[in-house]
Amino acid sequence: MRKLIILGLLAATVAPSVASAQSAREVRQSQRDLRQEQRDLRQAQRYGSPRDVRAERRDVREARREVREDWRDYRRNNRNVYRAGNWQAPFRYNQWNVGAQLRPTYYSSRYYISDPYRYRLPRPGMNQRWVRHYNDVLLVNVRTGRVIQVHRGFFW
Repeated sequence: MRKLIILGLLAATVAPSVASAQSAREVRQSQRDLRQEQRDLRQAQRYGSPRDVRAERRDVREARREVREDWRDYRRNNRNVYRAGNWQAPFRYNQWNVGAQLRPTYYSSRYYISDPYRYRLPRPGMNQRWVRHYNDVLLVNVRTGRVIQVHRGFFW
């Protein structure tokens, strides 16, 4: 009987944490809901009363906070994918911006991200590669060396 009570207490404490874990699909859906609320806010700003606008702003603020927390929870629960590790490169850290041109040593094959789907990165186009530069991820055109997209602090 004592074991059953202890198991019941353990199940009651573990069940809420398991139920709160969200999948990436659910988090993306909450992002879509946030964008819809932002559209509603813009509509209210154009045609609504000031009281409606304040309420919409509050809703958007809360939704934005929830989406941020959802992504934090998702990353915390899937740490093995977002592990920073000991990433050493033979060059110093540079904060690259879109449009910058890289030398080939910065985007050589040893820095390619071979499986971008594992990190939920979009599929690179023709002659494009995802490259890891310290904790940042860069989408680079391998023909010209131009940076197309930057995700700073992707691996934290």
